[in-house]
Amino acid sequence: MLGHDGGKSGETREAYQAFRKWLDSQPDNRVLRKSEQAENFFRKIGITFNVYGEEAADERLIPFDVVPRVLSGNEWRKLSKGIEQRVRAINAFLYDIYHRQEILRAGRVPESLIANNAAFLPKMMGFDPPGGIYTHIIGTDIVRTGPDEFYVLEDNARTPSGVSYMLENREIMLQMFPELFADIPIREVSDYPSWLRRSLSSCAPAACLDKPTVAVLTPGTFNSAYFEHSFLADQMGAELIEGSDLRVIDGRVAMRTTQGYKPVDVIYRRIDDEYLDPLNFNPESMLGVPGIFDVYRAGGVTIANAPGTGIADDKALYSYMPEIVKFYTGEEPLLKNVPTWRCSEPDQLAEVLDKLDELVVKEVHGSGGYGMLIGPTASKQEIADFRAKLKEQPEGYIAQPTLALSTVPIFTEQGLAPRHVDFRPFVLMAPNSIDIVPGGLTRVAMNEGSLVVNSSQGGGTKDTWVLDD
Repeated sequence: MLGHDGGKSGETREAYQAFRKWLDSQPDNRVLRKSEQAENFFRKIGITFNVYGEEAADERLIPFDVVPRVLSGNEWRKLSKGIEQRVRAINAFLYDIYHRQEILRAGRVPESLIANNAAFLPKMMGFDPPGGIYTHIIGTDIVRTGPDEFYVLEDNARTPSGVSYMLENREIMLQMFPELFADIPIREVSDYPSWLRRSLSSCAPAACLDKPTVAVLTPGTFNSAYFEHSFLADQMGAELIEGSDLRVIDGRVAMRTTQGYKPVDVIYRRIDDEYLDPLNFNPESMLGVPGIFDVYRAGGVTIANAPGTGIADDKALYSYMPEIVKFYTGEEPLLKNVPTWRCSEPDQLAEVLDKLDELVVKEVHGSGGYGMLIGPTASKQEIADFRAKLKEQPEGYIAQPTLALSTVPIFTEQGLAPRHVDFRPFVLMAPNSIDIVPGGLTRVAMNEGSLVVNSSQGGGTKDTWVLDD
């Protein structure tokens, strides 16, 4: 059973036929033994994440499943076109919103949604980021509901994470089952770090007169995604730095080295806007660099992603994305948005409250699967608690229907069993190119019937294959 993923449940889809044939030929217990080896491999190299909000904020492994998620070349081409259209529109929207704000003047997006939004940074007004790029790296979350039905669930335009899992999932599959990659035409994802470095270097600031120095700015070892920060720096051949390693010297951001301080040209930051610069944003931040934002505005350093990009992936703005795509591209969106109720609007709030047990309700600024209600699986008490929250602060929430997400099998001791999945492809944007890695992070709800794929809520990951056909 290698259905559903857009096909009929119980039948093997065309894209999975070669994998199915290989799986049927495997001796008893080989795949199960290899699954256990994979867990030991991840434990050994230290791919873990922290679970916040629990008394013992322990480090956990994200479960890995050996059955890949497979997309045909045709499906990938269709998805790629839609993703590229969407990221172009997002970058154009950010340029506009921080310049002439034509989309607000045209009445396509309410002014209040921008003016009252904490993710909007007035200090970015009138500033042209190097190369005209705001969103150097985007992770677009996509779900599938039918053979040709893909929906964008959200756009991660701030600091999208998870690419290290994409790379390590492929690495472990190559190690465990090299014969699969010899026999099946699977496109590579291992070029991502070199693509990332090239893409970031192409956005070097005006002050850079030589080969750009690229660095990854991390909040430090206590951060839940620290493994990814160090992994990407290592794979790119970039410096891994913390705020305390940097200072502003002669109008440049410089990092401490054994030979003294050396200018940094491009900073791939993995810390939020608020903590980036205590002189310009949160004065209590110990993670950022005093004055870095002033150097950025003066053309002395590139910050990726640009400060203020969070306004583009705000969940309240999400429902306007079809309008945003049409406004900046002149085309109909190739990828659908999930129908969304804006709880800030009284008539839509009334509708949501009326069918709370059928809907998924999300915090506008929430992430990681926290602070959300999944109506069909919630208890009466949880629904009652959420109803009170919605009435008290309706503008803090959006609601969406519960989608019939596609399933991909996972390997269990009892054999194959279907589980719901989503998909995050990674997009790199440079002044003259958009590169979409032919693969991505497939997240899977490991619990039967669950729709929550977030790692913080017990979700796992799979290797994602794009066939070269």
